[in-house]
Amino acid sequence: MTASAGTGVFVLSLMSIPTFVVSAFNLFELINENSNIRFILKKTPVDPLFYVYAVYAILSVVNLIIGLEQDNIIDGFVTFYLKVADPHINTAHGHMISYWDGCFHYLMYLLMIAAITWGDSYRAIGLYWVGSCLMRSIVYILGNAVGKYGIKLGPLFLVHMLYVSCIWNLIYFFFQNIKKVEQRSLPHRPLDLLFVIYLILAFAFCVFRGLIVLDCSSPWAQDYRNHYEPYLKDPSAYPKVQMLVSMLYSAPYYVVALYGLMVPGCEWMPDLTLVHSGALAQSQFSHIGASLHTRTPFSYRVPVDSQPVFLLINVLYAVVPQLLCYRCHTKPAFFLRTTTENKTD
Repeated sequence: MTASAGTGVFVLSLMSIPTFVVSAFNLFELINENSNIRFILKKTPVDPLFYVYAVYAILSVVNLIIGLEQDNIIDGFVTFYLKVADPHINTAHGHMISYWDGCFHYLMYLLMIAAITWGDSYRAIGLYWVGSCLMRSIVYILGNAVGKYGIKLGPLFLVHMLYVSCIWNLIYFFFQNIKKVEQRSLPHRPLDLLFVIYLILAFAFCVFRGLIVLDCSSPWAQDYRNHYEPYLKDPSAYPKVQMLVSMLYSAPYYVVALYGLMVPGCEWMPDLTLVHSGALAQSQFSHIGASLHTRTPFSYRVPVDSQPVFLLINVLYAVVPQLLCYRCHTKPAFFLRTTTENKTD
């Protein structure tokens, strides 16, 4: 008797249900006593996402069990977990994403696992899942950080950060349609490597400030706001709107720019950096100036002893995109398609 790797993942995911585990052990014992039947696993899939989706499939079944027990449809399966878990999981939104993950995401994982096992393309399903997973993660994680449960988040909340890895999946799917061209890998392009590091830090920084203006209850957010950028509390609302726009538009740009620096042939990269660098120059100029201006009430101005750190962070945040734009326009070869690709198109 044989079973494919995809079938193996399906069976393994069902083992998240305790009663199924008991039944499975009884079945295996019966088989061992009466026959020499063995499950022979076919060739191990080489696609690394196979194993990622296998883990996610197991977590999806767990989430379905959590949703069912929260609504008292079943009882006694994850009672201990619900007692020690973060309180946000007991909200109505937490209930609904448990069902979504346990049903729809689980179906997507099985379809993608089956496609990998059979050697078929799963790019369309994968991109659909990326969109769903990103929306789930953004709303859920930011809502938890900003909402009334922000100060009650525990280590188990970090499990939800696993879903952010869907961004890597998105890049992976786009890689499948990119033809290979002559290029030097990122470690052999030290300047681009520095820009990649900056983009990651800039992404974290703009999201962090967005959370601050959304009244994030984290002690880190409050300390940063009180000691380094009290202007974010200004009742004029200009800094709040600025940070929200930055989080909603600049953050996606940083992800796209990371892709453009790693994958050759992105002809849109120079134009995109030009638009973003102009926008960021204007916004940072206004933000830095207003934070130090005498027209700003004294209580919302940057404290004198914190000004060096404030200026260092914000000036770097404004200048590096200008340097990235300059690099893309003066040395655009990496972003241009080869002659062979253009003829093919």
